[in-house]
Amino acid sequence: MNVRHTRMFKKQYLKLSPKLQEKFDERLRLWLTDPTSPLLRVHPLSGTTPGYWSMSISGDLRALYYFAGDEVVVLAFFGTHSQLY
Repeated sequence: MNVRHTRMFKKQYLKLSPKLQEKFDERLRLWLTDPTSPLLRVHPLSGTTPGYWSMSISGDLRALYYFAGDEVVVLAFFGTHSQLY
């Protein structure tokens, strides 16, 4: 799987504390090896963000992503549940 990110995602990632950045990195590694892990709480979104998927990072922090083909995933946004939905 080829993982890419948007500029917005990169900006949001760099604003996170080093501890949260490491937590995200751990969750991304887990997602790449086991995308159905219950820790990730992965689910597709609908409503205003159809085509996007949500992954739990820690507590209320989520990462949104979408698939750009069979082998490419694009990390799009970071934020809390209330910021993203």
